[in-house]
Amino acid sequence: MPPHTHPVIPDYLETNYWWAYVHPLAVSIFEREWLVNFILFGNYKRLCGIALDSLGERISGKTLQIACVYGNLTARLVQRMAHDATLGIVDILPIQLENLRQKISPDPRVSFERSDSCALPYASASQDQALLFFLLHEQPQATRRASLSEALRVLKPGGKLVIVDYHKPHAMHPLRPLMRQIFKHLEPFAMDLWQHPMHEYLPLNIKLASIKKTTFFGGLYQLLVLER
Repeated sequence: MPPHTHPVIPDYLETNYWWAYVHPLAVSIFEREWLVNFILFGNYKRLCGIALDSLGERISGKTLQIACVYGNLTARLVQRMAHDATLGIVDILPIQLENLRQKISPDPRVSFERSDSCALPYASASQDQALLFFLLHEQPQATRRASLSEALRVLKPGGKLVIVDYHKPHAMHPLRPLMRQIFKHLEPFAMDLWQHPMHEYLPLNIKLASIKKTTFFGGLYQLLVLER
C-alpha cells in the first residue's frame, strides 16, 4: 500500500518497472500497524483474517505470498502453517524483504526471494496456494495482468489463489468521494479496480475450476478465491 511519488509512470517503465516509483521512505513511514489500519478505515485485522481463513485454518503444502505486507499478516500466516508446510515470499524491493524478515522469527520453512511479480522464479504447477494482498491496485493494467497470469501459472491443479484488494464501493458509500481523491493523488492505478471487475484481468489461457467473490465494508474491499 505504499504511495507512488508520481501519478503517471512513463510507458517504457509501465510493464516491469512500476515499482521504481515506490517512495524509498515508504517502509519507515508505513510500517506501523495502527497507520495501516487507519488507511483501511479500521479493517486491517478483519481483511487479514479473511485472507488467512481463505488459505485455511491450518495451512499445509507450499504457499506463495506475492509482495510483502505491512503489519502482522505474514507472522499470523506462519503461525497457521503445518510443521511440514513452506512459505515463499517474493518482492521486487530488497528493503521490503529485509523489513519483513526482521518482523518474523527465523523459520526454516520460510524463504525470501527478490523477484518481479510478472516473472515468478517458480516452476509451473509448483505451489498449492498463493496470496495477493493489496498488490494489484498498485500496478498498471499490463503489470496486473502479468502478475495474475504468473500467480495462476505456478499453482498446481486444484490450487488456490487468494486476492484481497480494493473494489468499487456502493453508490451511496460515504467514503466514495474521499477514496476517489486518494486514488487520484496517491494510487493512480487503483481506479482500474472500480472501472473493471477483476476477472477482466485474468489470463484467457488458464482455465479455472471456480471463482468466488465477496465484498466488504460497503463494497470498498473485495475477496476473490480462484481455484485451478
